[in-house]
Amino acid sequence: MSGFRRWGIVGAGAWGTALATAAARAGGEALLWAHRQETASRINETRHNPDYLPDIQLPDAVIATARLTDLAGRDALLLAVPAQTLREVAQQMASYLPRETPLVVCCKGIEQQTAKPMSLVLAETLPDRPIAVLSGPTFAAEVAAGLPSAATVGAADAGLGKSLAASLGSSHFRLYWTDDLTGVELGGAVKNVLAIPCGIAIGRKLGDNARAALVARGLAEMMRFGAATGARAETLMGLSGLGDLVLTCTSRQSRNLSLGIALGEGRTLADYLAGRRTVAEGLYSAAAVCRMAAAAGIEMPIATAVDAILNRGAAIETALEALLQRPPRSEPDAAAPSTR
Repeated sequence: MSGFRRWGIVGAGAWGTALATAAARAGGEALLWAHRQETASRINETRHNPDYLPDIQLPDAVIATARLTDLAGRDALLLAVPAQTLREVAQQMASYLPRETPLVVCCKGIEQQTAKPMSLVLAETLPDRPIAVLSGPTFAAEVAAGLPSAATVGAADAGLGKSLAASLGSSHFRLYWTDDLTGVELGGAVKNVLAIPCGIAIGRKLGDNARAALVARGLAEMMRFGAATGARAETLMGLSGLGDLVLTCTSRQSRNLSLGIALGEGRTLADYLAGRRTVAEGLYSAAAVCRMAAAAGIEMPIATAVDAILNRGAAIETALEALLQRPPRSEPDAAAPSTR
């Protein structure tokens, strides 16, 4: 598998812009697609993305466009649009995107309407294309600033994963690869959901002990979920699982943690979301994760509590009390793929 140089990045939000800078630092050329012509023009004229990463000077090798068709000739595409819009954008590319172009999912989520992971959404909308997933503990602003970061590329074709990692990675953006695409993808989606109750614990001033317990028990839920859906345990204990979970549950840069903090402090969901440009993917993935877990016959009590708070009108106190009143159990047994 040859290397990649001419990258197309679909989505000019914070993460897409950060990936464009990473591609340029790795010696490549990045064509960054923005939904609005105004955004593309401002990036090209000012060398900044003022809406998302205003403090980052973009390399000359990053060029923006508002024409999705311009990406058709790229060596590989990095898909960094919000997870809930991926299907729509992929459908727009179906008629002209070459079948040999590798597609790299860089958004973390489960499609709310169908409860399907992003790789399956692509398989349905852009069939017979090479698909990979890039995920890990990576805040966009830090990657864009060139601070040390690491992530994992998952692809069923190990050669594709290795080539993508070698082409996009650099000394400050270290990329590993694995053929466990499922593990890389699901770890990134589930951790978004699990960060919300950690934020609620902060907002409710429940203490660091409670938050640490939520991270540990959340990891147990992630492991059960992964075992039931075909992910490997070692992947979920790596960058795209445990690493991303720890980052998202401990830093206020996390949009999902910030959402939980706001709810814990008593703000309504509508008030928090009003006027926000960025997306907390856990808000949309919570119900889908719970649907997938129910279909697999596994318990995810923390994720279920999040879904109840966000989507079923449950009071935070009621959801927390339900978690605290769960019967005691053996911790190794609790981490196993079982409903007991």
